[in-house]
Amino acid sequence: MSESSEVSWQTYFGFSDTYENQSDVIENIIETAKDSGYLAMEGPCGTGKTMASLTAASYLIRETDQFDNAMVVTPVKQQRQQFVEDLRVINDQLEDPLAGVALVGKRDLCPYGREEVFPEGSSVQERCEDLRDATATLVTEDSALKVDQQFETDATLDSSPIPEEDKWWDPAKGRVLVENAQRDPLNEDSDPLHTAGKTAPYPRSQPSTTPEMMESENSELYCPFEADWYSRDKASAVPFESGTNHVVTTEELLPNAVDAGTCPHRAMTVLMQNADIVIGNYNHVFDTSSRQLTAPILDTQTLVIVDEAHRMEERVRDLLTDTIGYHTVKRAKNDLEQILRPARQSPQNKRDIETRLAAQEVPFEAVETAEKFYDDVIQWFETRVDDELQDRFEQYGSGLSWNAVPEDDVEIPLRDPGDASPDGFTRWAEQAGHGGDTFRMLSKVGLAVEDALEQMGNDRDCVCTAVGALFGQWWERDHVEYFREIELEYSETDARDVEQPWLNYYNASLVMYNCMPSEKIKGILDEFGGGVLMSATLEPLSIFEEVAGLEELATDEEEPRVVSSRTYDLTFPAENRASWIVDVEAFKKRNRGKATLDNTNRTRERYAYVAREIACSHGNILLAWPNYSEAEWAANRLREEIEKPVLLDQSSSHEETRELKREFVHGEPKVLVTSTRGTLTEGVDYEGDELHTCAVFGIPLVNIGSPRVKAVEYAYGNRFGQENSFTYALTIPAVRQIRQAFGRVIRGPDERGVRIVVGERFVPDALHSVYEFFPETERDEFVRMKPDFLTSQFGKFWDT
Repeated sequence: MSESSEVSWQTYFGFSDTYENQSDVIENIIETAKDSGYLAMEGPCGTGKTMASLTAASYLIRETDQFDNAMVVTPVKQQRQQFVEDLRVINDQLEDPLAGVALVGKRDLCPYGREEVFPEGSSVQERCEDLRDATATLVTEDSALKVDQQFETDATLDSSPIPEEDKWWDPAKGRVLVENAQRDPLNEDSDPLHTAGKTAPYPRSQPSTTPEMMESENSELYCPFEADWYSRDKASAVPFESGTNHVVTTEELLPNAVDAGTCPHRAMTVLMQNADIVIGNYNHVFDTSSRQLTAPILDTQTLVIVDEAHRMEERVRDLLTDTIGYHTVKRAKNDLEQILRPARQSPQNKRDIETRLAAQEVPFEAVETAEKFYDDVIQWFETRVDDELQDRFEQYGSGLSWNAVPEDDVEIPLRDPGDASPDGFTRWAEQAGHGGDTFRMLSKVGLAVEDALEQMGNDRDCVCTAVGALFGQWWERDHVEYFREIELEYSETDARDVEQPWLNYYNASLVMYNCMPSEKIKGILDEFGGGVLMSATLEPLSIFEEVAGLEELATDEEEPRVVSSRTYDLTFPAENRASWIVDVEAFKKRNRGKATLDNTNRTRERYAYVAREIACSHGNILLAWPNYSEAEWAANRLREEIEKPVLLDQSSSHEETRELKREFVHGEPKVLVTSTRGTLTEGVDYEGDELHTCAVFGIPLVNIGSPRVKAVEYAYGNRFGQENSFTYALTIPAVRQIRQAFGRVIRGPDERGVRIVVGERFVPDALHSVYEFFPETERDEFVRMKPDFLTSQFGKFWDT
């Protein structure tokens, strides 16, 4: 639609009135996006970021020619639901509602996977892909599947007709497969497939073709849900109207698709391709494999909304990190041996295989070279890990190794994390005769081998192409941006390997750990038409713009993009909150010692006193410590010293964490002790009287002794200046964690609560103070006090 001067964004706002800063947020997003730019925005709880961003997106899609759709990404499930609910509110008042869909993974949607029909131990993802490939082969126009009748596809729902010249499948063949699979309700031996409260028109057992269908004695396993999708000419049987106010989530998509007998994941994909607003997670924008799903809808006419953007840097770093497992290397070698073994058995076999490989321009000798490389890598792997563990753990390999290795993951760095020299594996490979030519050819060799095996009728699930590609990246990638190491993931097995004892306790992998995600983020954001990156904790925004690649985006020599930033203040009544800095010596590893109850040094006793004073105050109290070990120490001390119930949160499953939160907020007042980096201090709402005080003790830095962390610090120094390395890489993320934690208090205009930070590093002008990294308005609210004043100040606040 062309630009309209008559329609304003208020048409798309879901409520009668805006919050204090909400209008400004909406207008800033719109104006920045019209300039094809990005807005970096900090807005605390009460800003109305979700509704504001959706309102701006709706206006830009409907009232300008710049944007066709919007992609919302958030790493928090609760926030994803909030976007769904707010979009439904917007649609509730529109005559022509915006089409919306929330994306979920294949494992959540596959009817067979949900009901554990697949063989035990098989991957839902891989099994689905295999069945999709088999079904696609059966419905091709030139397949042997017989069609005995004319067939017309169902009317297309929420999708555009596919031109005949683009169709390689026959929808009638899809219908034949569906009818073959459909369960006869009169057949009592046919166990129906139930899932999501619906009964599919197919039995629980997976169907296969019959000899009569194929003029062949062989039967082919296929997916009837997939076949139904082809029978509909790749249309969705689930319309947007099935979702509340035209926004479709799993709750509507899954049962409707199952009832119709069509693939829920395919139906979701069709809806996605026709939606105005798509709601997903970070993977759908930043992960290469997940982008295969969303790529068709992402371009320069897409507005992107990045929620919880303070987590983007760390999340993208994880997505860019690649691993090559020891056992996966062995599988890649075995893939090649499927070709080499028969070739070595007879000259004729070798000639046949050489002919197949030549189709991919790969000589037989290249496969032999690749096999030798993988064989050498396996031996290097075993020796390197064995030697490292013997150096670190005295009893390792002596027959008492089960007492000698820690039940933790182990990092083995392959270079000094404080410099950019090539890693030890690369240097070893060159000395062993495996240079760049070998690394670069491995993926091509793997592809040729997989193709040859397929032609030979070998349906082996190969990994040699993927492994080869990763080794190619190992050679090509920058040594500052990617830190190479071996990771040993603790996973004890029942097997006992005497020659390589570490195999009894660890899964080993070569790791390319991403240290600098800003370049990748910049490149991805540059693919879109503009957008907003928002969070309650983005300050300092100038530093966020640097580490998130926005500054590079704005200063690009060829096509600079507009980048603007705004910070909004907390608008809830100031008299409803108290904010204190408790001035005690810094809680550092050096002065606090071990986190044990028998450690009663001066620092620990002082912090135990502060924790006790806060815990005994009015209502529910959340105490956040730098890590789970310190949280456990604090909880144990408090249980000995106070009468109020004390709950301890440790690293646990999502359901266990939810149950702990439920226990905390119900019944009598309690104390909940956790890590500042835990799941109960971020993305969790404590509403009304559920939380009265949150206190953060110390700075929650990640393990600064970790080689990975040192490598990240070095990379940040290399990019942003050595004087900024520790601050940018470690301090700023820790401060954002702190602000997320005490942001759990006061989630509405009528709520009251106390926010506390404990330790002298929060004091202005103190050694290594983090005070300057808090927003100015937040700094102005925090009052400095000594621990002895806590009781009186609590009384004064709650009695007011």
